Amino acid sequence: MQTICFMLLLLVVIASAGQSDLEALLELKKGIQKDPSGQLLVSWDSKSWPLMDALSIGLGYFSAITGLKLLRNLSLSNNHLTGTISKVALIQSLEHLDLSRNLFHGLIPPGLANLKHLVLLNLSSNQFEGIFPSGFGTLEQLRYIDIRTNALSGDIMTFLSEVGGVVHVDLSSNLFSGSLDLELGNASFVSSIQYLNVSHNSLAGELFPHDGMPYFDSLEVFDASYNQLVGPIPSFNFVVSLRILRLGSNQLSGSLPEALLQGSSMLLSELDLSINHLEGPLGSITSATLKKLNISSNKLSGSLPANVGHCAIIDLSNNMLTGNLSRIRNWGNYMEVIQLSSNSLTGSLPSQTSQFLRLTSFKISNNSLEGVLPSVLGTYPEIKAIDLSLNRLQGFLLPSFFSSTKLTDLNLSGNNFTGSIPFQEIPSHPSIDSTQNWSLVSLDLSYNSLSGHLPQEMSRFHNLVYLNLSNNKFEGGIPEHLPDELKGFNVSFNNLSGIVPENLRQFPDSAFYPGNSLLMFPHSLSSPNNVPDMISSNHRPPIKAAIRIALIVGLLGGGAIVALSCMMIYYRAHCQGCRKSSPKESCEKKGVLQGGSSLSHRSVPDKTEDCLKSSCGFHPDPSPSSATESIHDAGNTSSARLEEGLSSPMSPLSPSNPSPSKSQQPFESPAVLKTCSPDKLAGELHLFDGSLSFTAEELSCAPAEAIGRSCHGTMYKAMLESGHVIAVKWLREGISKGRKEFAREVKKLGNIRHPNLVSLQGYYWGQKEHEKLIISNFINAESLAFYLHEVERRKLSPLSLEERLRVSVDIARCLNYLHNEKAIPHGNLKSTNILLETPNHNALLTDYSIHRILTPAGTTEQVLNAGALGYRPPEFASSSKPCPSLKSDVYAFGVILLELLTGKSSGEIVSGIPGVVDLTDWVRFLAEENRSFECLDRLILEKHNMQHSSRVLDGLLQVALRCILPASERPDIKTVFEDLSRIVY
Repeated sequence: MQTICFMLLLLVVIASAGQSDLEALLELKKGIQKDPSGQLLVSWDSKSWPLMDALSIGLGYFSAITGLKLLRNLSLSNNHLTGTISKVALIQSLEHLDLSRNLFHGLIPPGLANLKHLVLLNLSSNQFEGIFPSGFGTLEQLRYIDIRTNALSGDIMTFLSEVGGVVHVDLSSNLFSGSLDLELGNASFVSSIQYLNVSHNSLAGELFPHDGMPYFDSLEVFDASYNQLVGPIPSFNFVVSLRILRLGSNQLSGSLPEALLQGSSMLLSELDLSINHLEGPLGSITSATLKKLNISSNKLSGSLPANVGHCAIIDLSNNMLTGNLSRIRNWGNYMEVIQLSSNSLTGSLPSQTSQFLRLTSFKISNNSLEGVLPSVLGTYPEIKAIDLSLNRLQGFLLPSFFSSTKLTDLNLSGNNFTGSIPFQEIPSHPSIDSTQNWSLVSLDLSYNSLSGHLPQEMSRFHNLVYLNLSNNKFEGGIPEHLPDELKGFNVSFNNLSGIVPENLRQFPDSAFYPGNSLLMFPHSLSSPNNVPDMISSNHRPPIKAAIRIALIVGLLGGGAIVALSCMMIYYRAHCQGCRKSSPKESCEKKGVLQGGSSLSHRSVPDKTEDCLKSSCGFHPDPSPSSATESIHDAGNTSSARLEEGLSSPMSPLSPSNPSPSKSQQPFESPAVLKTCSPDKLAGELHLFDGSLSFTAEELSCAPAEAIGRSCHGTMYKAMLESGHVIAVKWLREGISKGRKEFAREVKKLGNIRHPNLVSLQGYYWGQKEHEKLIISNFINAESLAFYLHEVERRKLSPLSLEERLRVSVDIARCLNYLHNEKAIPHGNLKSTNILLETPNHNALLTDYSIHRILTPAGTTEQVLNAGALGYRPPEFASSSKPCPSLKSDVYAFGVILLELLTGKSSGEIVSGIPGVVDLTDWVRFLAEENRSFECLDRLILEKHNMQHSSRVLDGLLQVALRCILPASERPDIKTVFEDLSRIVY
């Protein structure tokens, strides 16, 4: 029999007990299956009643509790109890009822309103649904109501107008709707309430629209975050007891009420107005009580405040603040966290500041800071996190960064630092243990100009989990004995050499290459395709050096002759027209190479064909797409799936045939893509950081092959003269915004960096209408769709359940960053836009927020494409101008979770069941029929012990089903990410 753990407090004594209570307790004793103390069952008989604590009873005996006539306090929290709670309403003596954190479901019984002595009601974190019953206004003793994290619905004012003298109400994470207009509610409620939390619901309208802010006499905490509230923020001048105010993640507008930052009569200690539409300047903060201020992700402008009062935590990131950073020098020693990232701040880091004795986090990434690192930055005694990435800083790194025993996170990427990594021994001191480990957990120095050897002392970073040194000029070997606990590692685009240490061979090839041409794996491992062949000689007998050199010279000479002959033949056959316009620049360039195509051709997707049938309107088979078949069967094993494929991929259009054929033919080989054009890319090329350096002319001459096509345009894999491989998306004509808006938006997207994101590296704006390109690094990896739908045909090992869980957490983590750190949706989430790096299947999201650079027509086309593939949320069907949103991202993510669980394609048509059309309908139908087991991928069932895996599968399925609920009931991605993170394999 299933067991449960609960705490039952009996505030009665044997002298006052009736015979019925004795009988009920003795009946309850029969159901006890576990006694953690080992003393309860021994001491409990008909003459002695113990205080029962942490009992384990059988479900069949749970109804015995209802026979206790003198029971006052009942707590069953934090268990796995299921079913309904209708019988609890029969215990008329209850004063405290806590059923939180269980799996109870159904409606809340109206009989609870008859418990006249009830003081505390806690039903939080269950699966209750429906409208909260009326009648609780008659409970004069009721002071505490907590029903958060359920699926309760109804108008919020109907609920609040009924409760009287309560002091604590938590309705968060439900489905309540309506607007907050407490003047229409109960006067005693407004007078008595101390804690009111209505966050994570579907509230709309203005805050207190009728008579303004009510006169709360006792309100200390007010949380209405994560709703859809609009309008200005009301004045809280007369709420003198208010300590915590949270209104983040709404649609509030207007300016900041000065009283919240400067009020001398308020006790406000925490203010969260993040992710709204607030505008205007931010004045000085003079409040003596305000400790935590978060106004991130708004549209605030002007300079930083000269004073911040007694603030300890201040987050002004992702605004439009300008001016010199030096204003922080007057911020006091109360500061613990400074977050100013993603603004337009200028100047240099001040060399003189307050001592910042309590400062633990200092983040000013993605601004326009210049100059060198001041030495004072290494003197803050409690500093744990420093992020100065994506600025224009230069000079040398501070040695104190690498000898600190407190600093855990250091991100200096995307600057122009030079020199080596400076290490210095920790000074000998009686209070310092000479064997003490340095504290760094995450170190990112990528995209700089650092040089020299990597110090062997880096092995002292025993806590290191993430290390990124890519895109620098480091040389020499990789230090031995880096920690085995490393989860992220990248040293590509350097000049390293030697043997890769054994514990780092778990990371994908992209962690080491391109670059590092002399860096080798042992002979037991094969090298990447782009590494010189000298590395992978494990299957060949040793060859003497002289013979090897002779062979190489001979092969190079023969290859050069063959290439020259092919170029001459090609020139005579196809490029006679090039003589009329600059023949030297047209046919002698590297762009005209056999086996590749130059990006300078005029052949772009036809502007008259809005979207190819295969990418916008087809119904996918359960079998893999033919696009994947054609590309991979051609032997192009290095092509990344950066775009969803076509049912019949086609070559770039030639200038002589500008219209695509009605019946497109698949590639015979990627090498047939050849063009010859006198035109070169002569527009403006913008690169976002120093990691890539090339000109528009170099780009136009780069050999390229088409690797995918969508309704946005064509994706090319191009190799620059430097050997760097990039992905170039050539946008279709007529779908992108105007030049100024396009540049602004794409630069914002280029500043977004995350370990699970393929970030944009630059863009090109040409002189002709169709010449609009966006550039990113090429990732040599297959898509999630490939791993789910092609493994059987290709006889590959399927993703394990643990890998599928890890992929889902990776995706949710990245979406959580986009939604809550950058306040933008991905907008085009699907399994073909998720790459899995081998061997650990690290998930990388591509094509993020492309809708921000598209016209309304282009955005609508993208949404229609998502609908054809099964990712469009139901609310878009009733919208004349659907636009990607945070909610639509959650829906698409839910569909991807269902793909991971079922192994089926999102757009697969389901027939034979009334009312069931696609994958989401099918899974919902089986779940409602209690047949969820039937929808699971048989590759999971065959590979795993279901008794061990059922909990993980059920947890993933429940999260997926919540993600595809109607928009008003759908959770936000933060909740989804937290739910997934709690599922342990």
